[in-house]
Amino acid sequence: MALQLALRALSAQKGKIITTAYSYVATSHAIIWEQYEPVFIDVDSDSYCIDVDKIEARITDDTVAILATHVYGYPCDVDALTDLGSKYEITIIYDAAHAFGVRYRGASLLSYGDISAVSFHATKVYHTVEGGAVISHRKEVIEYVKLAKAFGHKGEDYSQVGINAKNSELHAAMGLCNLDHYRDWIAARKVRFDYYYEHLADLPARIRHPREAEGLEYNYSYFPILFESSEAMQECHDTLRAESIYPRRYFTPSLNELPFRSNDLACPVSERLSRQVLCLPFYPDLAFENMDRVVAGVRKSLGA
Repeated sequence: MALQLALRALSAQKGKIITTAYSYVATSHAIIWEQYEPVFIDVDSDSYCIDVDKIEARITDDTVAILATHVYGYPCDVDALTDLGSKYEITIIYDAAHAFGVRYRGASLLSYGDISAVSFHATKVYHTVEGGAVISHRKEVIEYVKLAKAFGHKGEDYSQVGINAKNSELHAAMGLCNLDHYRDWIAARKVRFDYYYEHLADLPARIRHPREAEGLEYNYSYFPILFESSEAMQECHDTLRAESIYPRRYFTPSLNELPFRSNDLACPVSERLSRQVLCLPFYPDLAFENMDRVVAGVRKSLGA
């Protein structure tokens, strides 16, 4: 709903939205649900975020926005996207579902672009069990979203069309409680992120990780690993599940391969990532003995 409200705030005639092929389906579903046409762009092989060098050639008079994802909480090339937004007078929206608590160059990653949409789902670093938020420095966007999320209520009047996208009091109370703890959770995640990294560090030719940008204060939201092949990923997936360990193929499929929306261009990097990336179990109170079981399973699947 945060993404949908962000798109509604465009106040644009229906047109095309340039977006990443490597993200959760919520990104493309929101575009289609709001009756825009997604134009899928491949991703950078190091950051896994949208490949900005491929965007400009796809911009047309019908392009109304770019919707890019900070994949796993790693930042997109925000400078290049800002430049494109200014040059073509199009809105830059970030799917920042993974980015709560991330700082980049001394500022919140959520402060970049025109609009950011955040998820507060229970699997996220900070959560309200379910919910989200829209962040923008554009006053008109915030005013629109405030009304649109509450049936357009303004006092006892209805000033615009809206829906019920409010967070419930119960969920908001959970969120207020969690605000006191999320920094500690990020610190605990970092310890476990470093533990995985250290115990898999001797396998650089067999697995890879996304590149971390300079000036990044990360929230350690996920621990994705890229295998040499889809077969190696599947072998690890099956080996871990046989030990009652449940990793996640996150994301699959590449969004340009969804059966109900196809792209006219292949996105080979995104398609490869969707077949070869596996996210290991990862949360702030994950026991180290269980992490050792995960590491052992990964090594077993690779014959290491």
